[in-house]
Amino acid sequence: MFGLIGFGVAAAVGIVGHMKSRKFVGRKLRFTSIVEKPGIGLMAGVAATIVASPVVAILPLVGVGTAVAFGAGVGTGVSLGVSDAKKPLLED
Repeated sequence: MFGLIGFGVAAAVGIVGHMKSRKFVGRKLRFTSIVEKPGIGLMAGVAATIVASPVVAILPLVGVGTAVAFGAGVGTGVSLGVSDAKKPLLED
């Protein structure tokens, strides 16, 4: 029972991390040079996993998988946000 709750929390955290990071990169980092770096999604995902690891170590019901899901969500969100940022704002 608690494993299923932990899985649901991990999935929700991964999805929210993906949506928020994609929107942030697509809108706010559009005009910066950071979106031109090829491995920015991987770097953001690893950094998010490292930052989330101490938090999930304290919380009950969640484990390392939650931190990994959050990092994967942020990494994929940043990668897709970079592709969104390269699209033109207005179409002709």
